[in-house]
Amino acid sequence: MVTTTYQVQGMTCGHCVNSVSTEVSALPGVTDVQVDLASGRVTVTSESPLDTDTVRAAVDEAGYDLVGA
Repeated sequence: MVTTTYQVQGMTCGHCVNSVSTEVSALPGVTDVQVDLASGRVTVTSESPLDTDTVRAAVDEAGYDLVGA
């Protein structure tokens, strides 16, 4: 298992958390997603390392921006 933390910009409420969590959870190999609204951090556990562009696309699909990756 691989755990990676990403910074997401633009989340302001519980709906934001659910949207990001749903999109990232749908990625192949993802086993867990934890979203911390206060810090904007999204911690993803997956079976193998994820391609950052793939995670960025999922976050973008939810309507938010992956920062600094």
